Amino acid sequence: MSKDKQLKYDKAYLRIANEWGKLSYCKRKQVGALIVKDKMIISDGYNGTPSGFENFCEDEDGYTKWYVLHAEANAILKVASSTQSCKGATLYITMSPCKECSKLIHQAGIIRVVYKVAYKDDSGLQFLKKAGIELTLIEDIDA
Repeated sequence: MSKDKQLKYDKAYLRIANEWGKLSYCKRKQVGALIVKDKMIISDGYNGTPSGFENFCEDEDGYTKWYVLHAEANAILKVASSTQSCKGATLYITMSPCKECSKLIHQAGIIRVVYKVAYKDDSGLQFLKKAGIELTLIEDIDA
């Protein structure tokens, strides 16, 4: 695929991930993720509490509860409970992964991560780079 066409697809998938993030009940940050393999969306996710828990992500002091799942973790876990595999897939996410989720991304076999906003702690990105995963930052997804 040409670079121009790839960029067009990358922006489109990031726009979908951005919309998906709006489904999150979290107040501090709403993050969306898509996993794409062979030009097909095989999973999606947004940050939030585990199934069966109340949909409040923050405690009474405004801090994120420790058990809130990140968007990419939710998307990877959804694939794990299906017949699909992340091996060779691309993760589209509105915010770059934290260090904990970076381990999941690598272990799941995802080979490329496209993100819109860099998380304040870049140790997740550094880990993914060290693991040989292709990283692409696309801030302007509307063009």
